[in-house]
Amino acid sequence: MPSDLDPARIADLYRSACLAELDALKVGNVHSYAAGHRMEVADFARSAEVSAPALARADAGIGARVFAGVAATREAVGQNTNLGILLLCAPLAFAAEHGVTLVQALDRLGSEDARDVFAAIRLASPGGLGQAARYDVTTETAETPPLLAAMAEAAPRDRIARAYVTGYEDVRIVGLPALAAAEAAGLDESWRASTVHLDYVSAFPDSHILRKHGEAIAEEVRAEAQRLKAGIDMVAKPVAQLLAFDAVLKERGINPGTSADFTVATLFWQALIEAGARLA
Repeated sequence: MPSDLDPARIADLYRSACLAELDALKVGNVHSYAAGHRMEVADFARSAEVSAPALARADAGIGARVFAGVAATREAVGQNTNLGILLLCAPLAFAAEHGVTLVQALDRLGSEDARDVFAAIRLASPGGLGQAARYDVTTETAETPPLLAAMAEAAPRDRIARAYVTGYEDVRIVGLPALAAAEAAGLDESWRASTVHLDYVSAFPDSHILRKHGEAIAEEVRAEAQRLKAGIDMVAKPVAQLLAFDAVLKERGINPGTSADFTVATLFWQALIEAGARLA
């Protein structure tokens, strides 16, 4: 029977998901095969370590977990390495701790969560954020909407916001099936993560690329990833082909970071389920 999970166990599973994602060859991202974007694997490993206690803090709200994780990360590494990861993983951690489904956890979100998340986004200062006509997170306001309302406003332009209002549809229809298929094919943990990431990059234009480079380049990267996926066999561990695309993206300053965030969330989701969490 599904049950509440101990916060310490949740923190361990979160760390493991973050580290497994770093070991994977994820085109355009920082990983153990190659650094990039002026960041090193050590920055992300340190970020996972310091943010884990915040993410799994007993009885904390979802927004509070995100803010505390971002604050701990900024203090430790001085830059934004995991805002998207925390945004996606905090609801999963909350649901696992309280023995509820993900949708039930999201339904509990309110204005206090929005205040904390908006503050976390301002602190992280992600690249290409820009400003919104409504519910602009870059400016503190007297009234803050419930977090789901703010996420619904941002959903058409941001996949992480969309995840909040669709019950993590992308994880359900892209990430988890890709992970199951990779496991069935006998791939080890890092290559399962690499497969999941490539599936995300090829499934939809990455939000981080959209914000920084625009729709045309985001679609170009998605289409190229789709062609690459169709032409390789992940069972054969195609390091050379993946690194070639990885180098092209990094040379152009293109980072499919949202796809990497979703990869961590997918690994974390699966680990929580295996540990007895309810989630679905």
